[in-house]
Amino acid sequence: MSEARPWQRVETPRGPGRLRVYEPDPAQRDGRLALLLSHGAGTGPETVDLLALAEALPKAGFRVALFEQPWRTAGRKVATPPPSLDEGLLAAAQAFGHSGALVVGGRSAGARSAARCASALGAVGCLALSFPLHPPGRSERSRVEELTGSGVPTLVAQGERDPMGRPEEFPAGTDLYVVPGGDHSLKVPKRGVLSQDQAMADLCERVERWLSTLARKSRE
Repeated sequence: MSEARPWQRVETPRGPGRLRVYEPDPAQRDGRLALLLSHGAGTGPETVDLLALAEALPKAGFRVALFEQPWRTAGRKVATPPPSLDEGLLAAAQAFGHSGALVVGGRSAGARSAARCASALGAVGCLALSFPLHPPGRSERSRVEELTGSGVPTLVAQGERDPMGRPEEFPAGTDLYVVPGGDHSLKVPKRGVLSQDQAMADLCERVERWLSTLARKSRE
């Protein structure tokens, strides 16, 4: 049975953040690989996708850590500049202290930060949830270089209706999982092809398969 540890304080250059680790059953645990996730610029770690992954992946033997950036811990509603998110994520990885292979990820602004930090963290993979390829309606302001510059295998999970980057806007060759009917929050219409629960279950299954592949490669 998986276990969610209490939130722990993480000291960062921008003030304290918080980290919560979800541990798998020791009998299932693949100690060589863990996933560290951070949230977006307008929400915290309580989003439907982050919580679904934190609950599902430990059942498959993976450690998962959710990181709350200092601006959110302090109760502010607006995220601090991108460099500060990277500082927070680097501090969270150190506090997590995972001794095996690390996959870093996040949603929206957290996905951008994960892509920017993946190589510096020595990560073996990057999980980009709702990667904001561009501001809404501003496709000319592409952030694709952040994504392609991660330097590690990267899985993008994108909503079919995401105004900050529809699936067809991503470069050819992107490892892309599309959430049918999903918006930028990966929420699906009530009368969509899938229910919200099924959409998240399918997302977790896809991420689990991807992590299992990375885990096998890390053992070779």
